[in-house]
Amino acid sequence: MNKQLNVTNPIYPIMIAIGVAHLINDTMQAVIPAMFPIFKSELGLTFTQIGMISFVLNIFASALQPAVGFISDKKPMPYALPIGMISSFIGIAIIAFTTKYWIIIIAVLFIGFGSAIFHPEGSRVSFMAAGSKRGLAQSIYQVGGNSGQALAPLISAYIFDILGQRGAAIILVIATFGIILLSKIATWYKKQLEQERATKKKRVLVSTLPPLTKKQVGIALTLLFTILFARSFYTTNITSFYVFYLMDHYEVSLRLGQILIFTFMAFGVVGTFFGGSLSDRIGRKNVIILSVVGPMPFCLALPYVPLWAAMIFLVIIGTLIMISFSVTVVYAQELVPTKIGTMAGLTTGFAFGMGAIGAMVIGVLMDHKGIDFTMIVVSLLPLLLLVAFFLPKDKPASAAV
Repeated sequence: MNKQLNVTNPIYPIMIAIGVAHLINDTMQAVIPAMFPIFKSELGLTFTQIGMISFVLNIFASALQPAVGFISDKKPMPYALPIGMISSFIGIAIIAFTTKYWIIIIAVLFIGFGSAIFHPEGSRVSFMAAGSKRGLAQSIYQVGGNSGQALAPLISAYIFDILGQRGAAIILVIATFGIILLSKIATWYKKQLEQERATKKKRVLVSTLPPLTKKQVGIALTLLFTILFARSFYTTNITSFYVFYLMDHYEVSLRLGQILIFTFMAFGVVGTFFGGSLSDRIGRKNVIILSVVGPMPFCLALPYVPLWAAMIFLVIIGTLIMISFSVTVVYAQELVPTKIGTMAGLTTGFAFGMGAIGAMVIGVLMDHKGIDFTMIVVSLLPLLLLVAFFLPKDKPASAAV
């Protein structure tokens, strides 16, 4: 039987490198929502078709990620990391030059496949480099991804609004660097696995949760997935469709609208970063509850306030609702500490899936019920986040080491 190796010294260069790789990966994904205004104005797609594009991208990644995580728990795949980014590279190259809806769908399948491979293995690399800083490591990793997603409105405003659809080719330069970086990370990853086999010691996750029965774990995961559903549905609405509300309700320009969405996402990055390190000190559940209670009144009021207040509310909501983004992944892994890749794949994949369903539902609602009605309905979703109060109580990570 293998001995357990409990590593306490963080490897910061790898933590940062996988965070940068995550930034590049999610920047490539961000090209798709950044193109939504182009798809609407130049290709004449409906909101339902736009929602379908987002649905295909995210549901494909959602379905594959748990499977990839499960397989990687049994047989880690270091070089799957650059292979995944090569797949996304192909998808971006296709989407930069096609005007056909069905080819766009094929392109996003390539991107979704690349994302599905990257996220579970990337989370495993973060875990291997984390040592005793699990919350911090996951925050650095997720900050990279959220930063890439936050670039979507800027890409739309300053690349696609100027260069049009072919501006997506610029992202291929960044992707090339990402493939090289992930190849180097994969080499380090492979050496760590060889070291584990040679010493017959395996890294394990020290959980901050008390011993739980299988039934308690199942209930906790159900509550956690409810949180992921509500948060993903709500944030998808803001990041992909709220710009249309800003343009229609407040009569702002596309560029200003995208800058406001970027502001929401940028402060979400800030919240993500501080949330992980904060959870190491005060506990995962406390941070998750903070991310529920803090933004709730602002989410409920957002559809009814004037533009100046909406700008402030977006900053507050973005910061607080995303403060638990990385924490929920770590919490799920600590519920099932022997399945690091599987739980990373399940939580991230479920978030992608709920974002996909959210995009589809929101697109249909906007086409049939109008933009204002849709924003009011979605503003009520954060009420579901209140189930966080029923999660099992953990203790700070410093006390668990």
